[in-house]
Amino acid sequence: MKVLELIFNTDDGKTARLAIENPVEPVDVEKVKSSMETIIHNNVFTMSSGAAYSSVKGARLVERRVTELTVG
Repeated sequence: MKVLELIFNTDDGKTARLAIENPVEPVDVEKVKSSMETIIHNNVFTMSSGAAYSSVKGARLVERRVTELTVG
């Protein structure tokens, strides 16, 4: 499974991540950046501390592979 992680800086100096499962590939970096800026501009999310996303820190595509093992 692949996950697109959007990584933001917050008002209180911390990092927040927003994960999107099974993103459309290839990922359009400009659309990702524009979307992140829109999220920040519109204060779409706030943290429990009240801090909001303040700037784009980065984004990454993460692929995770799990292999089940039969034991016993």
